[in-house]
Amino acid sequence: MPKTQLNVRVDEATAEAARRRALQRGVSVNRYIEELVQQDAGEVGHTFVEAAADFMKQYESVFAEELGPEREGAR
Repeated sequence: MPKTQLNVRVDEATAEAARRRALQRGVSVNRYIEELVQQDAGEVGHTFVEAAADFMKQYESVFAEELGPEREGAR
């Protein structure tokens, strides 16, 4: 997959922390930041799926009433 360059500005303490953590993990700073973003995006997606499942469970009876009993519990 082609890479896109991003330029970000952070204070020196944040830059040093990123360098240190990348070194500890044995990856480049670029890779470290990329992994952080991917992890964050995954957590958001996971949180959304959990919230959607909770919503469906809470309103299951409403959906069953609206869509009819033949749809209740269908997957």
